[in-house]
Amino acid sequence: MQIPNDLRFRTREAYSEAYKKSMENPEEFWGAVAEKFKWHKKWDRVLEWDFEKPEVKWFQGGKLNITENCLDRHLEQHGEKTAIIWEPNNPKDQTLHISYKELHQRVTQFANVLKQNGIEKGDRVCIYMPMIPELAVAMLACARIGAIHAIVFAGFSVKAIAKRINNAGCKMLITANGNYRGKKYIDLKGICDEALKETPSIKTVIVYKHGDKDFQMKEGRDKFWRDEVNKAKTECAAQIMDAEDPLFILHTSGSTGTPKGMVHTIGGYMIGTTYTFQNVFQPDPNDVYWCTADIGWITGHSYIIYGPLSAGATTLMFEGIPSYPDYGRFWEIVEKNKITHFYTAPTAIRSLATQSLDYVKAHDLSSLKVLGSVGEPINEEAWHWYNENIGKKNCPIVDTWWQTETGAIMISTMAGINQPKPRFATLPLPGVQPVLMDDNGKEIKYTGKKVRGRLAIKFPWPSMARTIWDNHERYKKVYFTEFKGKYSSGDGAYIDEEGDYRITGRVDDVIIVSGHNLETAPVENAINEHPKVSESAIVGFPHKIKGKALYAYVILYSKEDASEELKKEIKELVSKLQGPIAKPDKIQFVTDLPKTRSAKIMRRILRKIAAGETQDFGDTSTLVNPEVVKEIADHAL
Repeated sequence: MQIPNDLRFRTREAYSEAYKKSMENPEEFWGAVAEKFKWHKKWDRVLEWDFEKPEVKWFQGGKLNITENCLDRHLEQHGEKTAIIWEPNNPKDQTLHISYKELHQRVTQFANVLKQNGIEKGDRVCIYMPMIPELAVAMLACARIGAIHAIVFAGFSVKAIAKRINNAGCKMLITANGNYRGKKYIDLKGICDEALKETPSIKTVIVYKHGDKDFQMKEGRDKFWRDEVNKAKTECAAQIMDAEDPLFILHTSGSTGTPKGMVHTIGGYMIGTTYTFQNVFQPDPNDVYWCTADIGWITGHSYIIYGPLSAGATTLMFEGIPSYPDYGRFWEIVEKNKITHFYTAPTAIRSLATQSLDYVKAHDLSSLKVLGSVGEPINEEAWHWYNENIGKKNCPIVDTWWQTETGAIMISTMAGINQPKPRFATLPLPGVQPVLMDDNGKEIKYTGKKVRGRLAIKFPWPSMARTIWDNHERYKKVYFTEFKGKYSSGDGAYIDEEGDYRITGRVDDVIIVSGHNLETAPVENAINEHPKVSESAIVGFPHKIKGKALYAYVILYSKEDASEELKKEIKELVSKLQGPIAKPDKIQFVTDLPKTRSAKIMRRILRKIAAGETQDFGDTSTLVNPEVVKEIADHAL
């Protein structure tokens, strides 16, 4: 059995040839890749772009539907193949295996539910659901009829949901009554009912009953998923869409202001996610791939649903958390489902590394072939733990750099293609033209010697976001004004003597100490180099002499003891690696850091604690571990 429309290069030489072609003639290169997909009408022009406006259009005039590429084209030869494996929160509950044929039927039937409730091409539909198969069905059903889905992570607060619904002007909300994450029950419907008091655009709410908890339905607005499905036909022809029609809006998280609704369009996004999925992970036809992200984030959109399904892969969805019922849950799922490709975040790796290795040793991980890292640069200590204990030194680690805005992986190790290197994302994917910029906005020429700068992209790529919903001026200001004619990533990076890229972290996370601009990421990286340190976070706090000083929150491995001597060792290490000015004034040992589900550290809370403000922390509902905030505050220095 062959992978449908195989787009893979299988050797370093083949990668080099593909990259060379993509630089010499990008339009010809991407046109050849696009030929591998199902189109109703071929495009008139591959690319038109202007980063000054900024406007980018790929495959103009091309007509397609992404669900035909994710589902229909696999049915004849691979219809019985498992498309989605679903693992529930409770390991005692039943695992589901959904074939491409069954998924296709579920999607087309729910597409008819959307239509019979007044949803049309171009309408926006908010989806606020747990990690259950119906979430995948709902988003694909939207794409089937040309509606634009706006998925909100099922953990966001009332205000966060209302802001996103209003920003996108959503006409329908799809949700569930609730779900368990570990032992914690989340009343999704109750949260939605509160949010909907401030969302006049919502006309209909579809509710999937998940579990036995009671909940309220509002007459005339709320409808049961199963009742609506029972009334719907199973056949639904795919709406023919233009390649540049919007596929979804995804609001970036972490901002205290108006959320940014990044808009991704159909053709380029489909091609970018499928191409990168196949070439970064190098899956074979019978492999079982698992990305542990939530579909509420871009990683879940691109590398749980659209990329893997378009490639005809088997992809696993997990409803629960890595610590329930114990810290062996990930490894139990790997063993049970014979996972071959495992893609997770460094924060999860570090958290699991602090636990006893007995959780790992209790399970057979011999099915694993490729490991992946996503969300932030992975520190060397975590990389080695992952390599030695999970991969048994037999699995390449693909360290991927990309963003919500890029839609797909941009720079990464590629399984079996190039040699993994701790802390390095290594090489750009074909079609990606990264450059490093200096503080004066000038491009730094790479001559074979190590160079460091701000990471920008100087040429468009198919999967890039086209705009911010209803605010193109903001899109231009945030991403295209810092460096003229280039996309600014907001990240720092350097290239070593071998031409490999290392991402150093956000350049806008800067603290001014005694007049010196200190980026937090390099200081954190230095702290994390200590063999007893699992993870750290740096914030600034007011200082009478320096203006601001550095406050470090440090997590140790489980067997390590906190001590004043250890604090001294950490400060000396930072001084050695980053200079005396970067030494933290205060170091607080903590058991965890406040993080969102997307693994972002909630630094505003840490800054308040460091400043001695330990009373009002604002909205903490987006945190996966809100209980840790009080623990940190109670032991603040």
